[in-house]
Amino acid sequence: MLFEYCAENFTNIEAALRAGAGRIELCDNLAQGGTTPSAGVIEQAVGIVHAHEDAEVRVIIRPCKGNFDYSKAEMKAMETDIRYAGANGVDGIVIGCLKRRSKGKGFELDADATTRLIKVARGVGEMRGRDLGITFHMAFDELAPAEQLEAIDVLAGLGVDHILTHGGAAGAPIEDNFDQLRACIERAAGRLVILPGGGITHQNAARVAEALGVDELHGTKIVKLG
Repeated sequence: MLFEYCAENFTNIEAALRAGAGRIELCDNLAQGGTTPSAGVIEQAVGIVHAHEDAEVRVIIRPCKGNFDYSKAEMKAMETDIRYAGANGVDGIVIGCLKRRSKGKGFELDADATTRLIKVARGVGEMRGRDLGITFHMAFDELAPAEQLEAIDVLAGLGVDHILTHGGAAGAPIEDNFDQLRACIERAAGRLVILPGGGITHQNAARVAEALGVDELHGTKIVKLG
């Protein structure tokens, strides 16, 4: 099993790695769903993580709280953050771009904005000689269930290698979302990893992994600290 520990800045990174985390998702402001940490935090966190053999760190690229429909200025800020994070050793980025529906309420996948950020990430990878991994974060859960399946096809084609998803509305027990998670895993068909998260702890991780047939899980309590 690969456990991805969601860390707020430096909090518990060292302890999580010692407890068995193999990848860190580095964030700030977890109470707001996670935003991009500072340059200094990124640099220091990379050093901490890479001191542990085979451990990786992916940093969230999200300039502010709120929805995932970004302005032109926010898009430019995210491009700059990707370049900085990639140049300073992160193993991957965590992104998620949506847009308001032209008709009706809610959001749909913004493939154009996602493509734009992935293009920047690929450019960074070419410059440093090592690709950046790309996770599409829980903005995915804002999509309707049927649209999630279609989005998997699009994101796989764009080069996304992980989709972080709770499988349903935030706050619902992860077990209530097993059917949708299984549908996503089946649709992905090995083209990318469906990474379950939200309500998964070191206490129920084995049960969730067995029920879904997955070997990667995500959470703030995914490993037992201390």
